[in-house]
Amino acid sequence: MPAVSFQQVAKTYAGARGSFRALDQVTFDIPQGEFFGLLGPNGAGKTTLISILAGLTRPSGGQVKVMNYDVQRDAAAARKVLGVVPQELVFDPFFTVREALRIQSGYFGVRHNDAWITELLDHLGLADKADTNMRQLSGGMKRRVLVAQALVHRPPVIVLDEPTAGVDVELRQTLWAFIARLNREGHTVLLTTHYLEEAEALCQRIGVLKQGKLVALDRTSNLLAATSSTMLRFKTDQTLPEAIAPQARVTGRNVQLKARDATDVERLLAALRLADVRIEDLEIGRADLEDVFLEIMQAASPQAAQLQPTAGLLKEATA
Repeated sequence: MPAVSFQQVAKTYAGARGSFRALDQVTFDIPQGEFFGLLGPNGAGKTTLISILAGLTRPSGGQVKVMNYDVQRDAAAARKVLGVVPQELVFDPFFTVREALRIQSGYFGVRHNDAWITELLDHLGLADKADTNMRQLSGGMKRRVLVAQALVHRPPVIVLDEPTAGVDVELRQTLWAFIARLNREGHTVLLTTHYLEEAEALCQRIGVLKQGKLVALDRTSNLLAATSSTMLRFKTDQTLPEAIAPQARVTGRNVQLKARDATDVERLLAALRLADVRIEDLEIGRADLEDVFLEIMQAASPQAAQLQPTAGLLKEATA
């Protein structure tokens, strides 16, 4: 039995200018105990899929199950086995942090769990804020409380929707250490994030959505291995020559160039020298998840290229 199952999930929104398909027949399973990453650009359908999983949005078609509970027919049971950390900072301004966690526990019929609440406060850096009113907390501290509220009833499945967006490095480190521990203890984790280094470091498998369709699904290591290109990375303040510029990825002073092999590296460096481009901090390494993600997004026909090997992985994961 998978922890989470999406089967032919579709969602269409009707509007004055016609209908918009946010999800298009999305199908995949997440085995129990897996740390799964769901990636995609803005508007790809990630939050819509999670809203359907959480029972906040009704799908136009298909079926979603959590621990074998249908999120539509068995909504109450499905909600009890699910802990969701939303993107939005939603809080009650009338209670302290500890009171908010006790009230959240009551929503799930959980009582006398003060020891677990104290553990959550300690692990999420909230111990010194336990008796502080929620409206007095900073945005980062409110984000920590949202994580604690999602975990207060010890759900077997944890959903993190952009949990570290706009928060400090300390929270990221604290949060990931704690979530990784819960995952080792058997909790299933579904993560959406735009910080691809987090997904690469944490997730065992990754699915990629593009325009509502699942365009890639594989183990993180396999996705990285499939993009076997060598990456030339350096910094420069100068304009790249016309022969190189179209194939470069430039972020500020940082430049990345894909090279097929050592000969291609030599060719690129020679072209830069010939154009009198001064480079700093030169590195030659393998492609990372950001390179893989951009390659998938830029693929001319990603559905055909990526979903063929996916079926085997789904059978293997749910066997």
